[in-house]
Amino acid sequence: MVTVDDVRRVALALPRTEEALVRDHVKFRVRGIVYASVSPDETLMGFAFPKEERAALVASEPEKFLMPLPSDERYQWVRVRLAAIDETEMRELVIDAWRMVVPKRVAAAYLAS
Repeated sequence: MVTVDDVRRVALALPRTEEALVRDHVKFRVRGIVYASVSPDETLMGFAFPKEERAALVASEPEKFLMPLPSDERYQWVRVRLAAIDETEMRELVIDAWRMVVPKRVAAAYLAS
């Protein structure tokens, strides 16, 4: 099972990322824009994901992915059960979410290294 420490290790290695604790959620953000968040009980991770693609993602693997909470539906956001993914998949989800919030040149430089 993926833990908040696993998510932290990946997220904090990404350029411009900072960690914050907001209402008991561990959040990873770039210049105030959150791209990943772990629930207080560490069972769910929300992450940036294109709004127009999230219904298809959730429908493809409903045992793994969940729609955002109603209060978050206006954002480009989706959730995943941490127990349902491995570290490789978590890494991909976090990096893809981070790429949505950093300038393209920052993402390109990171991916090229």
